[in-house]
Amino acid sequence: MPRPTTAQLAYGSCTVILSTLAMLLLSQTSSGMGIAVIALSALALGLLVAMTVPLPKTVSSTAARPVAPRAPAPAPVIPVPRPEAVREPVHETTAS
Repeated sequence: MPRPTTAQLAYGSCTVILSTLAMLLLSQTSSGMGIAVIALSALALGLLVAMTVPLPKTVSSTAARPVAPRAPAPAPVIPVPRPEAVREPVHETTAS
């Protein structure tokens, strides 16, 4: 099992602390059994949050995946200059 990241520890700890405080304030319980149930549920919620934080991608996981070869880039099309047709002046003929 991989070690937890800093983000996982931070999110999980904050979730445990804040959810414990919120549940204790909302339930207004003073019995030992009620406090134990709230503490255990807060720990479970913190664990759930810590485990669902997305893990950073590692280099080894991307290196293990085969990379498809890339198709070569098409050669650039260079226009070939065409010799222009020789233009001769048009001689007008006059009707006589």
